[in-house]
Amino acid sequence: MKSTIVIAVVASALSVAPAMAQSSSHHTKHAASKSASTAGTISARDRAFEKEAASGGMAEVELGTLAKEKAANADVKQFADRMVTDHGKLNDELKQWAQQKNVTLPTELDAASKTTKGRLSKLSGEAFDRAYMHDMVADHVKDVAAFKHASKTAKDPDLKSWATKTLPTLEEHLKLARETSSKLSPTTSHTKSHGRKDK
Repeated sequence: MKSTIVIAVVASALSVAPAMAQSSSHHTKHAASKSASTAGTISARDRAFEKEAASGGMAEVELGTLAKEKAANADVKQFADRMVTDHGKLNDELKQWAQQKNVTLPTELDAASKTTKGRLSKLSGEAFDRAYMHDMVADHVKDVAAFKHASKTAKDPDLKSWATKTLPTLEEHLKLARETSSKLSPTTSHTKSHGRKDK
């Protein structure tokens, strides 16, 4: 009687093992398939946006680092420090999204950003400050427009959520860039100087 029970238990265990192995194999294949399909479901428009966001974010950090070293104006240095901190954080968030979606992000500056960095590297003092802040205003005008569009039209829900969450920060950057740039305006300096001479 005991031997009959043992045989029945062993037979039962042997029949379960292949089923478990098959289930585990199926789960692994399903996970791999899901990962591959996730990358494949990112729309062309979303891919263009995330590529632009990644390239732009890297540029903000690298140009900000350059400005922290070369800027003469304290407000410009403070703005640059803000760019390095904020965009460094945003870049990390985008990388996390990319890893989850099995998407590859750019790892170096695009041609336009490299050209901008090279041009700014040759400047110093007030000339650098004005050129850098001029670029920052122009860049953030584009950034705000791109993120505003993505916050409404992105197909991937996580990317859309990130764009929506990030937009207020970029709008704040644009406002700060304009304020800082206005303090460096040659026209304003000339007007004030001219006004003192007339008195």
